[in-house]
Amino acid sequence: MKRTLNKIIKFIITRIMAPFVGLVHRELSPFFQSLKPKFTRAYWQRQWASWKESSSRSDYRFLLRIFYKLALFGILLLVLFYFAVYAGFLGGMPSQKELKSVHNNTASEVYAAGGELLGRYYIQDRTNVKYANISPTAIDALVATEDVRFFRHSGVDARSLARVFIKSLLLQNESSGGGSTISQQLAKNLWPRKNYWIGDMPVNKLREMIIARKLESIYSKEEILELYLNTVPMGGNLYGIERSSRRFFNTSADSLKPEEAAVLIGMLKATTTYNPRLHPERALTRRNVVLSQMAKYEYLPAATADSLKKLPLKLNYNYTTHNDGLAPYFREHLRQELMEWASTKKKPNGERYNIYTDGLKIYTTIDAGMQRHAEASVRKQMAQLQKSFDAHWRGRTPWGANSEVLQAAMVRSDRYKKMKAAGSSDAEIKTAFREPVPMQVYGWSGTSKKTMSPMDSLAYYQRFLNTGLLSMEPNTGYIRAWVGGINHHIFKYDHVQAARQVGSTFKPIVYAAALEAGLEPCDYFPNERTIYTEYDNWSPRNSNEQYGGEYTMRGALAHSVNTISAQLIMKTGVNKTVAMAHRLGIRSELPAVPSIALGTANLSLQEMVAAYATFANEGYRVEPVYITKIENRDGKVLREHRAGSFERRVLSEETAAIMLYLLQGVVEEGSAAKLRSQYGLKMDIAGKTGTTQNQADGWFIGITPNLVTGVWVGGESPEVRFRTLEMGQGSRTALPIWGEFNRRLAVSPDFKGFYNSKFEPLPASLQESLNCPSFRAEPPPQNFLERIFDGVTDKAAETYEGWKKKWKERRKEKKQKRNRN
Repeated sequence: MKRTLNKIIKFIITRIMAPFVGLVHRELSPFFQSLKPKFTRAYWQRQWASWKESSSRSDYRFLLRIFYKLALFGILLLVLFYFAVYAGFLGGMPSQKELKSVHNNTASEVYAAGGELLGRYYIQDRTNVKYANISPTAIDALVATEDVRFFRHSGVDARSLARVFIKSLLLQNESSGGGSTISQQLAKNLWPRKNYWIGDMPVNKLREMIIARKLESIYSKEEILELYLNTVPMGGNLYGIERSSRRFFNTSADSLKPEEAAVLIGMLKATTTYNPRLHPERALTRRNVVLSQMAKYEYLPAATADSLKKLPLKLNYNYTTHNDGLAPYFREHLRQELMEWASTKKKPNGERYNIYTDGLKIYTTIDAGMQRHAEASVRKQMAQLQKSFDAHWRGRTPWGANSEVLQAAMVRSDRYKKMKAAGSSDAEIKTAFREPVPMQVYGWSGTSKKTMSPMDSLAYYQRFLNTGLLSMEPNTGYIRAWVGGINHHIFKYDHVQAARQVGSTFKPIVYAAALEAGLEPCDYFPNERTIYTEYDNWSPRNSNEQYGGEYTMRGALAHSVNTISAQLIMKTGVNKTVAMAHRLGIRSELPAVPSIALGTANLSLQEMVAAYATFANEGYRVEPVYITKIENRDGKVLREHRAGSFERRVLSEETAAIMLYLLQGVVEEGSAAKLRSQYGLKMDIAGKTGTTQNQADGWFIGITPNLVTGVWVGGESPEVRFRTLEMGQGSRTALPIWGEFNRRLAVSPDFKGFYNSKFEPLPASLQESLNCPSFRAEPPPQNFLERIFDGVTDKAAETYEGWKKKWKERRKEKKQKRNRN
């Protein structure tokens, strides 16, 4: 025990007291030397003689003993206090390992395929930069203003402390400045101060001094400055020199001009008081103080500082939220997926990853150029469409007398959820939603201030049409553009993910199932209404109510003939059609009813685009991919996509090629023909329009070489719709967005080759088998044998044996059909 106590005492004296006393002696010697002229030896001798004359020797010895004991007791208390703070008994002390691996809470960043920054996830808005990427003028301004002796001390500046003690505490001079060094301020930023029962300031100050000394023993001066400028708070949730440079001057930290750097460094004294946007006059005054400090300590020539001080305060303020920037709907979808991924992924220390603080780098497949064109196309076309829609419903509500539309919107609103969570009654909520309040109202021409009730606001926004656009490479599954709505500030719901009735865009899946079941693309099908008694007398009708004649598959798909889609699903089988949809990538449940052939199912845009991509990928299905790689802050790869890992064949190559040929008919002779005439698109295009019942949903999914793009348009509620098919069909609502998007890509120099891109040509034998008219008004006259054998016209079967063989095949087919039914 005695040996252990001796070791502790020896440690305190040699490792703590001796360096401390040496530091005090070294740093304060110049200060005491400056006091010599005032407090000379003769002065103290006179004071001592005077005191001896008025005091007895016994009093002198008694007081000396008291003073000696008090001094020893005080020193002991100071040593114990220092040891308690140093050992972490008061407030905790970071370990050596923690000091060597200092990490700020850093935002995770999302990058496009070309390296462009799409957005960031953060609690503290911070981006770390290296010392070499910080403007030297920012470094000079910091040192000149905050710690001019930074390069001469070892973390604690005793001279500054003495100055503060004497001038601030004894002489009450408030202009004496602070005593904390940059290293001490860094310690405070990294390990914030704590509240104690008593002695908050002494404990926190001593703790910061100790941490500062330790940091200086581990890091170089440049590294200390780098850590500090990445850590320093700049107001609100803004941190660091890089993000503040971006925020106030829309530039990077390495490109700061001296007058800009002076503004940011000047903010460090009081981030709100000297905020250049909130208080420009104060910020200007403070900037000039920093410039004066730089001139005083020769970091700037005096003439240069004087000229800079005459410049006006000029900002290029650039504040963005998670609702701003490219692809906000995609970033929000990605955030939710990353949160789930991070909850299952552990760091080396055993903790779970946090996308808001761990500085992850997420590399995506989004093409920034395509995304910009997609968003611009949506803005242009949706603004025009909304104008037509408002005129279409002027003086009336699109949902008529159906009050459930607004009731459902109210229940979904944030205001309703907050009031419910606060325990408000239904009557209180109803009253609150009827009371007019001032608010910012969004419109295509800009936002405006209005006074209206929350319920009126809900009705106002329910009139808006919305959209979703998704563009994907069929051979890789890479998502290149993702637009989930018209404005992420107002409309949070992502319509790429939303399940809506798909209409005629489902028909290609029916045709693919029919081809795989053995039906021929050049078979003719009569355009006539049929009653299917086995399905409750279901009798589908065409949208234009026109009947007669016969269509091949290409003609029936081009003109979206409902009666023939019904025939195909009845010949193929409902279950086989449902199975085909799932093979192509449809994950949602589908009702096993023949009406799905007309698009009565509710599916998402993402599912439909993935299904069409299989036709363009030679029958191989690929899963949508939007994350290529995730790295931690040190560049270690945590997750990486391997190309081709999700491919599997679900259609024969011939069927996929035929489907592309059939879908080209929609553009060449059907409902998407204006892509050629109106938008001047010359590349090969295959696609399908879709319109749902009551014109609530408009669709177009189009395939070009190496790109599949789907567009949906409709209201937030299916009750919001056009009154007429002419106004509300997919070729009038969704197709123009698709056309504008692809037109922009075609004329952009960034996408060379897109304008004249072509599909792979069909093999000659397959092309010949598809060479048949899309429509005929009536079947050709039959000869005697054709009437007997029910239309068997194969020229190879003109002999008796040939007819006999064909007859047996036909009987076998009819027997298989009966078995299927």
